[in-house]
Amino acid sequence: MYIESLELENYRNYRTLHMEFHKGTNVLYGDNAQGKTNVLEALYLCATAKSHKGSKDRELIRFGEEEAHIKLRVKRQDVSYRIDMHLKKNKTKGVAINGIPIHRASELFGILNVVFFAPEDLDLIKDGPAARRRFLDVELCQLNKLYVHNLVQYNRALLQRNKLLKELSQKPQLADTLDVWDLQLFRYGRELIGFRGQFVDKLNALVADTHKNLSGGKEELRIQYEPCVREEDFEAALRKGREQDLRQKSTLVGPHRDDLSFLVNGMDIRKFGSQGQQRTAALSLKLSEIDLVKQLIGEEPVLLLDDVLSELDSHRQNQLLSVIRRTQTVVTCTGLQDFLEHHFEIDKVFEVVNGTIVDEHEY
Repeated sequence: MYIESLELENYRNYRTLHMEFHKGTNVLYGDNAQGKTNVLEALYLCATAKSHKGSKDRELIRFGEEEAHIKLRVKRQDVSYRIDMHLKKNKTKGVAINGIPIHRASELFGILNVVFFAPEDLDLIKDGPAARRRFLDVELCQLNKLYVHNLVQYNRALLQRNKLLKELSQKPQLADTLDVWDLQLFRYGRELIGFRGQFVDKLNALVADTHKNLSGGKEELRIQYEPCVREEDFEAALRKGREQDLRQKSTLVGPHRDDLSFLVNGMDIRKFGSQGQQRTAALSLKLSEIDLVKQLIGEEPVLLLDDVLSELDSHRQNQLLSVIRRTQTVVTCTGLQDFLEHHFEIDKVFEVVNGTIVDEHEY
């Protein structure tokens, strides 16, 4: 799988852009705040239908414009796909695949699989549980359309149940309808718990060796899935917790409160690990994510690296660069020196200045 080309119109700070990518390593370089990350964001958007920054569609449109367009061409197993995305300020985005409009984001997932790695991902372990749930959701949504369906339905039911909990003090006659939303939450939530547990098990089969290499054989890493409630206990827990939910006006039990823990030699590094241990574990997680995607879909995902080399020491840089050698990569940096120092083969470079590619050539 590889990205062939990208076209942007009125996207972020780009009025127009056309890029042809190499199957190997593509480097976007230039000063900060020139638009390098915006290119990665557009690629990620075409894979997941969302910005990696959590930005709303209207925030992606160039200042002063009413709409933006993205066109991406990708080849997967010798089949070409064209993804067209139309972003509008006050309407839902329009998406078409090979000229045919789609109506659900789940139809987009799986055409392009990406692994995005930015400096903030190195803080995944010390960040709050929401960041780790988002990691699970983003990867599982790319790999499993059934997971997408269950996640959408669960979040919809959760939103309605929480809304009802807030209204019941004024409308007690609606209390019986809580049973309807409890049933929906249980139906879809137990599926999420099952999928997440299976995913973490598969990830653990890979991450231990990866982390051992990164730590020079000194550390053993294990990821532990921490569901808020076990799959088989979820229905009973909802019933038992209803009174507290009514007091708090919020649903306090369910996979929307899940978490992950990271154990290095049996120690929870979220609480007791050094920053170096936390960052090494986060890098191990990302590298294992690449291997797991390949294992599950039979192809290497596209790797998107946003100025992450500058955040790693030379040993960890070398580990990451060794992965780049086997998958299409689009990487941003302020200069080419990080690559040249490692005698690393660059296939194509793009110099970005103020929302314009001022130079591009094969290296």
